[in-house]
Amino acid sequence: MLITVAGFKGGIGKTTTAVHLACYFSKLGDTLLVDGDPNRSATGWSKRGAFPFKVVDLMQAALYSPKYEHIVIDTAARPDEAELQALADGCNLLVLPTTPDALAIDALLQTVDLLQDKIRDRYRILLTMVHPKPVKMAEQARVALSELPLFDTEIRRLIAYEKASLMGVPVYQVKDRMAKIAWSDYEQVGKEITS
Repeated sequence: MLITVAGFKGGIGKTTTAVHLACYFSKLGDTLLVDGDPNRSATGWSKRGAFPFKVVDLMQAALYSPKYEHIVIDTAARPDEAELQALADGCNLLVLPTTPDALAIDALLQTVDLLQDKIRDRYRILLTMVHPKPVKMAEQARVALSELPLFDTEIRRLIAYEKASLMGVPVYQVKDRMAKIAWSDYEQVGKEITS
């Protein structure tokens, strides 16, 4: 399975999503994370600690990809229409993380318009950094996105992800009371993908 994670705004959890989907798939078979983001966030994260999968640069992907059963690609932010089409055509599933705030949803909706007719069945939107109740932004975002393919699972806004990035490990290895909950969110997303 080849999964591409793309975002249209910074700070929406794109790399966190790519890393944790790679963690999920590494439990199912050999997994490669391709860091195609010019910021090299996934590479930096992995160098601070250890991941249960290999991380390579986009330029190394052609060499390493044939050896892996599952490949997750973390892309550059803000793809244009041609890049978005190429990303979608080159994977089994395009995951589009977004925070539930109005600016992020607006940016996502503009870009999704480009996808609607071409790959409607091969992309899904993932709500990330969702505040706990009584904040209702996620509910409002679900209404705004109700006509689009959307994961049932939401990724909660938890400090455990920041700790994981600083330590260079997946969130399930962090000593934080919310780490298991944080990991369970991505496990559920993985199950939605594989079911």
